This record gives sequence, structure tokens and C-alpha cells, in this order.
Amino acid sequence: MNRALSMLGLCARAGRLVTGEKACVQAIRAGSVYVILLDGAASENAVKAVGQACQTHGVPLVRTGEYELGDAIGKPGRMAAGVTDAKMAERIIELNLAE
Repeated sequence: MNRALSMLGLCARAGRLVTGEKACVQAIRAGSVYVILLDGAASENAVKAVGQACQTHGVPLVRTGEYELGDAIGKPGRMAAGVTDAKMAERIIELNLAE
């Protein structure tokens, strides 16, 4: 997951990232994200809300280790992030599957 998380940091610097549970759910419903990453320490309610939105709208969901997501994007404490660039999202999914 380290390479996928470093790619996520690149997405954040490029401005191709939506962060926070509510913002991610809104972006999923709007169809503007291609993959959602959810931290392993996310609350049960966040997992349920984001998971259901992803399942309903066909957006891939990737789980990270506890507290890794916020550190990777430079915003400690963030539990959800969505990638708004199709190519970057595809690469994150590839890197996640390779590890």
C-alpha cells in the first residue's frame, strides 16, 4: 500500500483529491470520483455511508491501514479521500492490487 499511498499524496498536491466523509459521499453521488480510499480507523458510520454510496454508484473502494490515509495526503485525521482523476485512480487501484 505504500506506493499507492505515495500516489495519493501526488493526487493531493495536484489538486485531484476530495477529502472528508461528507465531501466524498457528495462526490460519489455527483459521479466525479473514480476511486475512494477509506482509512482503517474510520468509524462504523463512515464505513457504512461511504461503502453504501460506492456500492450504489459503482465506485471502487480501497481500505488503507489505520491512520495511513491522513498522513499520506498531509491532513492527519482524515478518514476518507476520493480521487477525481481517472488515470490517477486507475494507477492507485493497480498499485493496491499489486501489493
